[in-house]
This record gives sequence, structure tokens and C-alpha cells, in this order.
Amino acid sequence: MNSLLTSRPKKLEDAITRMGVATNRSSIASLVESMSLLDKYVRDAVERDDPLDDVLIPLIEHSLKCKDSKHANQATILLNWLFQDPCLFKALASNLINLVSSKEDHYIALGWCTLVRDLVDYETSMGQHLRSGIRARDLALLRILSTSISRLSFIVCNGSVLQDGFELPTRLSLAAADCLLTLTQSIANKSLDSQMNFERSRPSKLHTFDKPVNTLAVRRLEQENDHLDVSSNIEMGVLLWENLEELITLVQKLNAWSRKSRPLHGKGAELVLRWLQGIRTDYGGLSDEAGSKAPNAGVLIVASCWKHYSMLLRLDDCEFAQRHDNLLDQYLSGIEFYGDTGSEECTENSRSTSLETRKFFLNCLALLLGRLDSKKLARIMLDHDLRISDVLLSQFCCADVEVVDEAACIFRLVFFKMAGGIVGSSKERETLLPKLLQLLDELVIVSREVTILLAQYCSLSADFWCVEQVLKRFASGNLTQRRNAAAVISEFIQSSPDSAEGHSICFMQDVANHLLDRLSDEDTFVRTHATELLVLIDPALVLPTLVRLVCSANESSSSAFSVAFVGILRHHNQNLDVINLLLDCLSNFSQSQDHPKASEDMMECSSKLMADRVFKLIPEWSKSVEDWTPLIRPLIEKTFAQPSNATIIKFLSYISDHLADSADLVLDRVLVQAKSQKEIDGSVISRGEGKSHVNSDMVCLQQMLFDRLCPLLIIKLLPLRVFDDLLSTIMYSQFLQSGVILGSDIGEYECLAAFLLNRAFHQFEFDSVRKLAAELCGRIHPQVLFPVVLSQLEGAVQNKDMLKMKACLFSICTSLIIRGGDSVSHPVFYKIERSVHRVLLWPSMDGDEVSKAQHGCIDCLALMICAELQVPITSEDSSSDRSSHTEHATLERTILGSVIDHLTKEKLEIGLLTEVTGNSAPRMMTPFRLCMANVLISACQKISESSKKTFVRKTFPRLIPFIQGKADPDVRAAGIQILFSSVYHLKLAILPFASDLLGLSLQSLREGTDEEKMAAAKLMASLMASDVAVIEKISESLLDARSVLSGLYMSDSSDELREICQKLLQCLTS
Repeated sequence: MNSLLTSRPKKLEDAITRMGVATNRSSIASLVESMSLLDKYVRDAVERDDPLDDVLIPLIEHSLKCKDSKHANQATILLNWLFQDPCLFKALASNLINLVSSKEDHYIALGWCTLVRDLVDYETSMGQHLRSGIRARDLALLRILSTSISRLSFIVCNGSVLQDGFELPTRLSLAAADCLLTLTQSIANKSLDSQMNFERSRPSKLHTFDKPVNTLAVRRLEQENDHLDVSSNIEMGVLLWENLEELITLVQKLNAWSRKSRPLHGKGAELVLRWLQGIRTDYGGLSDEAGSKAPNAGVLIVASCWKHYSMLLRLDDCEFAQRHDNLLDQYLSGIEFYGDTGSEECTENSRSTSLETRKFFLNCLALLLGRLDSKKLARIMLDHDLRISDVLLSQFCCADVEVVDEAACIFRLVFFKMAGGIVGSSKERETLLPKLLQLLDELVIVSREVTILLAQYCSLSADFWCVEQVLKRFASGNLTQRRNAAAVISEFIQSSPDSAEGHSICFMQDVANHLLDRLSDEDTFVRTHATELLVLIDPALVLPTLVRLVCSANESSSSAFSVAFVGILRHHNQNLDVINLLLDCLSNFSQSQDHPKASEDMMECSSKLMADRVFKLIPEWSKSVEDWTPLIRPLIEKTFAQPSNATIIKFLSYISDHLADSADLVLDRVLVQAKSQKEIDGSVISRGEGKSHVNSDMVCLQQMLFDRLCPLLIIKLLPLRVFDDLLSTIMYSQFLQSGVILGSDIGEYECLAAFLLNRAFHQFEFDSVRKLAAELCGRIHPQVLFPVVLSQLEGAVQNKDMLKMKACLFSICTSLIIRGGDSVSHPVFYKIERSVHRVLLWPSMDGDEVSKAQHGCIDCLALMICAELQVPITSEDSSSDRSSHTEHATLERTILGSVIDHLTKEKLEIGLLTEVTGNSAPRMMTPFRLCMANVLISACQKISESSKKTFVRKTFPRLIPFIQGKADPDVRAAGIQILFSSVYHLKLAILPFASDLLGLSLQSLREGTDEEKMAAAKLMASLMASDVAVIEKISESLLDARSVLSGLYMSDSSDELREICQKLLQCLTS
């Protein structure tokens, strides 16, 4: 074996021809002798049925060693010689199959694949050498070797390694795959050797290659040529069909192996795999008329197409370089020919056939170009780029999605990724790009693959000329162009959002501006794409303009701008930089409104409109924020850094609930900021009040004012539930110990409540700061607030400190408004009421500080009454409500009862007598009683709907008899004013007392003083202007009213009163 395998192929063939003939050449004689020994050994082994491993293994090893050698045909030459004998052929072929099935040696398996591939592909591997033995037995050899297909498939499936997430073949699996491809290709070729040419009318240029059989053609052939004997070829086709699953498995592996280094080849393999699976689905359950399990149509289709696919799928084919130019021309010609299906003569069946055949040629083109490395592909593109591009671009107009997708994939991988250097070249701009852009102008609906293609082209282009051309179409008046351009821009931005950072700011600003312009487009498709894409653009390029658009847009377009605005914020919901950018945009916009030289366009949008349209969108964004912790502290820091910026405070007000959820974080930072501020003294206040100060002092004072207001404004944003938590250390730690309220020196504060009280009651403080702090004190829990306020109020009353007194009243009023009955029910509230009464006893003049303080006391008492009436009605109240309104209700000790007592009684309570002495008592009583009347009038204006009837029920039975009696005229006139205000504000709640009120009015008009008559006339006017139910209630007394009014009109000396009476008479007589 060694002498035979190491000899030259030519000498080996000479020895074969001289077998049995005498020769004088020693070298030939030696080879003839070796061959005789080999022949005898093989025959003896066959007769004894012994294995032929000693012969086959050296042949296998030799094939592997000499795989790439010029003299690599000795093994196939010897087998060709041995195959001439039928007995030896069958034994050798069978042993060859047994060898690969039984041996687990990878080296033997690798050589076996090499040898079998050479045997099957003997036309190429043996060249001009003798091959008659193999040729005579080729069909039988294929039948025998086909039994190894499952073994080869097993080797392929289990011969992969993973590298960087990609599946790559081993040397053995690669050889097994090539051997399997070669074997099945040969089987396909044999099944088609005597196949008739079904379509003789094809152009001559298509006759140069084997066309695939299509389904319809095969079925027509079966119907028209039943007499045709193709049994031998069909047998090979059936053999191929029976191994369809192995072909599918093989192509799956080839697809996986190609993904990393040969993406286009992998795409072609993927399409072939899809085709094979479709064939299995379409023909897997069919059979021919003879009952065979393999349908003739499926057999011929698989054989016809696999002949080309197997050749193009091979991983190692030294002959491919000599054939790829010819194959390229054939496949391009096939695509061109079968792409022309638009003529009227084409039937639906012919169009379907042409479409499937066109897909076949596209698959072949993908496999062909995918096999080439970058250098070979670049060389081919120099000669064929225009034709390839024209052929592929023409497929984009096809209605079939698969054709368009495959053509786009080939185009993208060939022109953009593999050829190299073509994107951005002048040749490409002159030839290729116009054709691509023309698709945007002509196609009503551009395939997504085409849009991806153009988008990738724009990304890879060295300049922005391509994008500029797309943007021009995006802004055109043609709807088709705008829609197609929108799809391209969408893919351009979405496919590589990070690449936008590499583009110039001017370029991306241009893109952003075009998208903003399209937000008002009349077409929904274009608007939607623009909205979705804006979120992917750098917010710095979008938000400033978008804020202005949201503010200044009309109603028809504001919705689209608002949707885009919210979309950007939601997309960047955790990005603090975007929120800061938004705040800066809003601040700048607000400042531009106050600028005297602001443009007319900017002046159209006021600051209020900005708040209504922009700030109201903030809650929509806030719903998408999952974690507020990284945002809140920086936002608070920004607020402190810009204390005069009202925009930030307004922004925070729209996320107040989220601030409350992180209250400890907010309050802790506020407290730290408050502690860092120094207490101010009288000199600072005097500098602010002084008329002579330089601008620098004014600026300094303003900055100090904003610094002190800022923490309070942040606290004001927090909802009441933050103040309700008595266990909150940051809020109340200074006042709580084991759940018991303790007194505290508010001059030093370790919690927010103490800080607010300090700002409200400090001796020196800015008025606006004191007022806001007092308002916020009203939110403090009553258990903490009222003991401190009582102490401060008593001290202020004692010292007649008007500033501190106003702060106390303001905080009390705020607490009453916010908390209602919870505040007024506090145990110390009675003492607060007494202090308020004392202030009302002070002598005052209109406009002085005492008068202002007393007005605050009146409002405070009115609010106390309103809060008191909100307390749920007891059983006693319910029973008294059922009693007659003419009876005097017995009032328990209440604030309302106290006010009525002070109004109706001539003497003060013992506790208040200390405020008046000697002869001043009568002089002070009347103003005090008038203050009580004003309290009731103010309460009528502030009372809630649910408390109106209770107020009337508890007040009117006391007031009406009092006014009808012999009381002080001034007080009696004030009482009528109370009733007039009640009728005006309480509406139907006074219905039970309507008749009494009219009677009181008539009495006062007849007997009262001028002030009483005027008040009574207003009361009657208010009754007559009431609801129908009230009018019906007083209708019986209207005749008396007419008589009284007529008398006054004729005789009273007051012009004003006569005018009122005249108007009332007109109402009665109309």
C-alpha cells in the first residue's frame, strides 16, 4: 500500500493498464506486482467476508494527508481500478460505510469525509485520470453512500463550539458538512440527468444554466407525460426526499456557523432553510398516484433547487473561484427575467410561479455573494455594481414582502458592509443614492426593509447629504413623500440612537426642527412618527422650542405639542438633567414675558398660559417616575440655589404628593437650610423700611428676603397629611416626649414646627416672611399649635404687640379653615376666644393698627363659629331642630352663643369687666356689641352649605325677638343688617323664618330710626329677591308691605330710602 500511494498518479495509471502484460521497466513492474498483491488480498478478504480496514484506512489516511497536494488522486485511482469488478466494488463500498459507522476515531472520520467527497465529486477531483470504474458504478455508489447521511448529519450536529456567543464548526464537522453537501448534490444531479426541459421558450441567455423546477410545471408534466419512464432518476430523487429532515438539520447548522463571519451567506442559508421547511409542510403529507410516499412534485422541486443550493452552501470548494462570474450572470439574468410579470398575458398561476422562481434566484445570489471575502467581492463590484444595484432595486417595487426583504438584505450587506468604501463615494452619490431616494417619491407604501436600508445608508454616509435629501421630502407638500420620509427618519434615529451623539449639533438640530414642524402635520401617520422620534433626540435640542410651542399654539395643534412634551418627559423620567433643562426653559420663557422688548409672538403667551398649558402636563410625567429619591434632593437644592425663581416652586407644587411621600427627605433638607440662616435684627428691618438706601443694599435685602421665604414656600407645597403625623420626629420632635405635648422655647428650633413658629413670632422679621410662616403655622397639628399660640397671643394682648397679634390671628384662622371642628374643639380654645374678646374691647379709630387687629379678631370669631357648626349634631340638637322656631332655643356654652349673648345683653361677663372701668363702660359696650354683629355678618358669608340651617336655627330665635324689643337703636339696626346678610347668603335656609323677617321689616319701617328703616328696606328687598319658596311664604303680607312702602315713599325725608321704596313698589305692582 505504501508503494502504491507514494507513486506518481501517472505511473500508477500506467501500471493499471499493464496489468497482465510483461514490462521491462522495473518501476512499473514493481507497481504492477504491488497491485497484483493488493488485488489478491482484497479478493481473498471478500471471499472470506473479512473486513477491509487494512486497505481502506491507508487510503483514508492518505487522502487526508494529501488533501491539498497536487498529487492527491492515488487513493481514488486505486478505488476506481478496484471498482471495475462488481464484487470488489460492493464489498469495498460496504466496508467503507461500516468504517465510518463503527469507528469513533475523529481522524479516521475526517479522512473518510475527504475520501468520500473525492469519490462522489470524481469529475473534479480526478481531472484527466482514469475514472471509468467510478463512472460505471456511480449510481450504485450513491445508493450505498447515502446510507451514511444520517451518520454525517450526527457528526455535523455534534461538532460545534461556542465562541463569543457564536456557534462555530470544528474541522471534522466542517468536513462532514461538505461531504454531505457533495453527496446530496450528486444525488440531485443524477435525479435530474434525463429530466425534460419544461420551459423551452425561455430566452437564450437563460439556457446556459439549469433552471429550477417549479410546482406547477411539475404537475403539468405529470399530467401530460405519464408515459415517460424516469424511474432511475426518480429513484435518486426519492432518496434525496427521504433525507429531507437531514437536509434541514444541515442547513440549520450552516446558518448558525455563518452568522459571525459570513452574514450574507447566513442569510441565504436562513432562506434556504425556510424554503425546505415550506416544502416539508406543503408536500409532507402527499403521495404520488402509484402510492409512493414521496410525491413526484416535491421530489423534482427539491432535486432541482438543491442542485444549486448544495453547491453554493459548500464551505470548501476550490473550483468555485473559476465559476462565480458565470453563476452571477446566470442568477442576475434569472431575477431580471422572472421579475417581468406585469404583462396582461401573465395569468395568476404564472405570476405565482415566476415569484417563487425569483425567490430561488435571490436565494442563490445571496449564497453566491455571501461566499466571497471582502477582496473578491470588491473586485466583482467594480465590474457588476450597477447591474447588481439595478436588479436589487427593481425588487423593491414587488408586492411580495419576502422578495423585498431579501433584496434589501442583499443590498445592505453587499453595498454597506462587505464591499467597503462605496458608501459616501462620488460614484455612489451620482448613481446609487438617486435611485434609492426615488423610491420615496414613487412608492405609496415603502417596505420597512427599504426604510431600514435607507436609514442605514444615512448612518453610514460620511456626510449628511443623504439625510438632507430625506428631510426635504419630509417637509414637502406631497403626502406620499412625507410618509415615506417619516418612516426612513424613524428607522434612522431608532436603529442607532447612540450614533446621534457622533453627529454635529447643527445637523441634529436640523432634524429636531423638522420633527417639531411635523407635529402640526395634517396626517396622523406623520404626526405620530414625529412624536415618537422626538423622545430619542437630545432634549436640549427639543425642549426649548417645544415649551414655546405648547404655550403659544392654538387649540387645534396644542394637543399634538402636549403629547410630544409629555412623551419626552416620560422617556427621560429619571433623568435629572432633563428636568433641570425644563426648569431653565420655563424660567427663561417666563422672563421673556416680562422683557419690554419681547417679540410679538412671545407676548401672545402670558405667564398664566404657560402655567396652564405646561405645568398642568407635569402630573402626566410624574406618573411615570418610579423612584423619586434621586430627583427630590437635587430639586430642593436647585430651589435653594435660586430662591427667587418662582418657576421651580410652581413646578414642585405639581408634584407635591410625591414630595409628601418623601417628606422626611424634604423636611430634613429644609431644616438644614433654615438653621444655616442667621436671625435678623432691627437694623435689617429698618434698612428695608428706610427711604434712603443704595441699590446694592436693596439687592442684598431682596436676596435675604427670598432666602428666608424659600424654605417656607417648599413647606407650603406639602399636603396636610405631612403635618398630621404627630410621631414625625423631623416635624414635632421638640414638642413631643412619650406622646405628651410639652412646652418649648421656639427661639431655638430642632424641628419644622418650631422653625415655623419662630419665623411667625420672632420680634424682627420681614412682613411677607412672618405672614407666610403664620399661615403655615395654621397647618401644625392643633395639639402642638394652640398651646404655643395661646401663650404668644396672651403676651401680645398684654403688650399690645400688633405684629405678633396679627400672626397669632392669622395662624388661628388658617387652622380653623383647614381643620374646622378639630381646631375649635381644643381645650385651650376658650382662652383664645377670651383674648380675642379683649382686643375687641379696645378703643380704636378707623384705619389705625388697633382697628386692623380688631378686623382680624372679627374674622377669627366668624371662622370659629363656622368651625364650631361643623361638629356633628347631637341627639339634643336633633330634638330641638324639631321644635317650633318660635321658641327660644336654649344655647349651651358655645362660641356662637357667646357672640349672641354679647350682642343682645346690656352687661359684660364678669371675665371681661376687667377690660373696662368706671364711666368708660357704657361708651365701650356699644362698639363691642357692634363688633359682635359684624362677627355674625362675617359668619354668614363664610359658613358652609351644610351648616346654614343650623346657624339659622340657633341664631334667628334669639335675634328676631331682640330686634323687636326695646334695644339700643344702633345695635337694633346692626341686628337687622345681620338678618339682611343672612337672607342674602343663606338662601332657603331662612325659609322657616321668612314671614317673621318680613313682619320685622315692616315694624322697623314704621317705627324705627332712619338707620333701622334703611336696613329694614334692604331686608325686604332681599326677601323679595329670594327663591320662589320664600316669595310664597311671605305673599300674604305683601299687601301690608305695599301700604307701608307707599307711605314712606310719599312722606319720608330720606331721598335714598324713598328711592328704595319706589323700586320695591315697582316690583310689587309689575
